Amino acid sequence: MAKPAEVSYNAPIYLQLREVVRSKIEDGEYAPGTAIPSENLLASTYGINRLTVRSAIDALVNEGLLKRVQGKGVYVVAQIERDLEVLGGFTQTMNAKNVETRRKILSKGQRRAGEKYGAIFGIEPDDMLYFIRRLDYADEEPIAIQEIYIPYNLVPKMEGIDLSVFSMYEIYKFYGINPVRAWQTLDLVQLTQSDARLININKDQTVFLFGCTTYDDHNRVIEYSKSYTRGDKCNFTVHFHK
Repeated sequence: MAKPAEVSYNAPIYLQLREVVRSKIEDGEYAPGTAIPSENLLASTYGINRLTVRSAIDALVNEGLLKRVQGKGVYVVAQIERDLEVLGGFTQTMNAKNVETRRKILSKGQRRAGEKYGAIFGIEPDDMLYFIRRLDYADEEPIAIQEIYIPYNLVPKMEGIDLSVFSMYEIYKFYGINPVRAWQTLDLVQLTQSDARLININKDQTVFLFGCTTYDDHNRVIEYSKSYTRGDKCNFTVHFHK
């Protein structure tokens, strides 16, 4: 077996094979959405037994790089890249990457801003917010739980808008609101068991938590959102400027 750069030659064979397969994924030899060679073929190619091959593949499945499909084989998972410098909602970001999206509204309604969100929006604690909690799908797979907060007086007829049809950016356009910049934060968190089940992951897996404060061209905070996004389905880029 060829010696992987990242693992000592004395490392267990399954770790060496894991890094060989990882390298082939990163180099594009095993392309996203395609099946990798069968366990039998990999065992024959590298002169090792199938149990060793299975251990290597299982490790990459647990990392989210590979996915087992019953009766068909093991496939390379296509990850969605998110550019933190590009201002746009989930739908706009996915459409730009030719990914089919849909949204499922989990809950919505009014709530008091309270001290925390009053400070974020620069409003009184007793002022009302509109709250939306939804599940976002990419190519029919659940990928993120979104929590969105909007000052109620900003979009006063929100109750009559079908939020599964129109994106927030489309709704802002209806009201002549022009989002121009955002401040984003990134953290790693774990979900409750019920939320983890919503996006088809184990509750012990960590997810990306993107926090986003969005401003319009009048420098008003028009939206605060939290996106709990599967780490096995999403990566991100940050550009540094001098």
